[in-house]
Amino acid sequence: MVAAVFRRTLSFPNPSLSRQSKPPAKTYHVRSISLPCRPHPLISQLKDEIKELRAWESNQLGERTSAWLCDGLVRLKTVHGSLDDILQLPQTQELLRRQPAAVEKLLEDFLGFVDVYGRFQTAVLAFMEEQLAAQVAIRRRDEPKAAQFVKCQKKMEKEMRKLVSTVRSAGRFPNCEGELISIIRDVNHVTILVSVALFNGVSSSSSSRRFQWKGLRLTKKAKREKVEECIQEFQEVGMEIFCGLKKKGDEEVRIGLKRMHALESCINGIELCSERVLRSLLNTRVSLLNILTQ
Repeated sequence: MVAAVFRRTLSFPNPSLSRQSKPPAKTYHVRSISLPCRPHPLISQLKDEIKELRAWESNQLGERTSAWLCDGLVRLKTVHGSLDDILQLPQTQELLRRQPAAVEKLLEDFLGFVDVYGRFQTAVLAFMEEQLAAQVAIRRRDEPKAAQFVKCQKKMEKEMRKLVSTVRSAGRFPNCEGELISIIRDVNHVTILVSVALFNGVSSSSSSRRFQWKGLRLTKKAKREKVEECIQEFQEVGMEIFCGLKKKGDEEVRIGLKRMHALESCINGIELCSERVLRSLLNTRVSLLNILTQ
């Protein structure tokens, strides 16, 4: 019987198999100051709201009424509400904490917005009191008392001019890149647009009338700009309502009171909507301040 012979062999590990047995290398993600490739639904929603608000401001068809102005204020409040929701997102807060200079500028801008809307509220409330007193004066045919309302209109116009100048100086954003900063810059821009329309609408209404009373000559372009900025309810309350009250008939007085009642409703609506905008501005500023301090 022939015995079996076994030969020893040397085996080497398969290089490919040895590489596969090693644990996978760790992956690292590079963070960016921009928003993710797939934006949060709130981002898309805010962009749409900003687009609609710009379309509202550029609409020149028909006369500008208090209803048109209140619609713009409601839209502006919605924009700031959406921005505040975005500021609550953890990824948003992380991005902004890396840019403290930009947040500081935002806080400064929103402080300016809060200030002008607070001053507007004070001026409107004082105007409402004078307007109610003027209605009583018209009923009593008290010309000296009614003339005080004309002085109030001039004071209101002067204050509105100051507010327009102040709000137009806001929103000068520092040189920062990123989609989030761009969106906030757009919010600031539409805030200025609506605010200027609000302040000019209230002040230009009385100023356009006063130009006619004084007999000043305006160019066609200036007249057209005045008409476009006026709120219809303010235009309909001219100085003629308060002149010669003792000589006017009952029907003329009734028409004057009807216009004053319409103006009262107009002011009430504007005051309510602007107060809501003020609250939304305060909420957004508090959110920004929390991001900076936490």
